[in-house]
Amino acid sequence: MGSNSLHVLKGIDFNVKEGELVSIMGSSGSGKSTLLNILGMLDEADQGSYILGDVPIKNLNEKVAAQYRNKFLGFIFQSFNLINYKNALDNVSMPLYYQGIKRKERTDKAMHYLEKVGLADWATHLPSELSGGQKQRVAIARALASDPKVLLADEPTGALDTATSYEVMDLIQGINEEGKTILVVTHEPDIAEMTKRIVNLKDGRIIDDRPVNQVLAKAHV
Repeated sequence: MGSNSLHVLKGIDFNVKEGELVSIMGSSGSGKSTLLNILGMLDEADQGSYILGDVPIKNLNEKVAAQYRNKFLGFIFQSFNLINYKNALDNVSMPLYYQGIKRKERTDKAMHYLEKVGLADWATHLPSELSGGQKQRVAIARALASDPKVLLADEPTGALDTATSYEVMDLIQGINEEGKTILVVTHEPDIAEMTKRIVNLKDGRIIDDRPVNQVLAKAHV
């Protein structure tokens, strides 16, 4: 920022195995968002290496970064980030459009994932006609549509009430049980306890990284 540089992450050494469900916690300013942005190929670390699958993520131009994001990653955001003038089906099929998949196959796949999140009957509805929980389900279906290696969820329950949050976490747990690798950034301890491992950040460093006895969201839904 101007002549000042801010050292956000300091010697982060972090591994996630395929099929893990990990939460990243930390107060505001701890480095959570920066870490997620690096993992999501939205930012690049000044030093060190980031390897996704067997691919080193380094010095990518924006076009290649976009291709890698679309191939490897699915994003779920606190604010859903749905396109307001497109219905649920079109929102879910958007990543497939950018992969160059033909319309019929896009529609079939998108419908499959809407069914998976329990929203097949809402396929033709616009985001403005959906509840917060339904919007997040559409966002999860969209994140799954391109069959990414990793789902990155940034405060996925941040805009939802408790009951709806647990319904969304029940869905995320189910997707993880099918083998999908998922990272959840959250500041809510009860949500973190629904993952299988909690990583705590403070002042840009990992201060705690531990497995947890997962709380099943279904028990609270």
